[in-house]
Amino acid sequence: MNTIIKNIEDAQLKANVPEFSVGDTVKVSAKIKEGNRERTQIFEGTVLKKQGTGVRATFTVRKISNGVGVEKTWPLHSPIVEKVEVVRHGKVRRAKLFYLRERTGKSAKVKELVK
Repeated sequence: MNTIIKNIEDAQLKANVPEFSVGDTVKVSAKIKEGNRERTQIFEGTVLKKQGTGVRATFTVRKISNGVGVEKTWPLHSPIVEKVEVVRHGKVRRAKLFYLRERTGKSAKVKELVK
């Protein structure tokens, strides 16, 4: 990779990236701009996948809102994402949890990892 691009990307990295993995239930605090106001909105759900490295790293969170599944993909090092707080750790054996999309009710839950 070009050294100039690498230097620019390294400057954009966040210093304190939280440790979470696929299957964890997380709260993502995001900055929302509405006109000239700015507020924080929380999106809580299960992490379906993590992908990419460096500045390009992203993660997808899924939640059920009024009976409808909602998925959002967040850039990990974006200034829009204020913080990612882990609510609970999930016990999973896969890297991508796409099978949760077809499930509803109790079968759509991920067991909690007890340490």
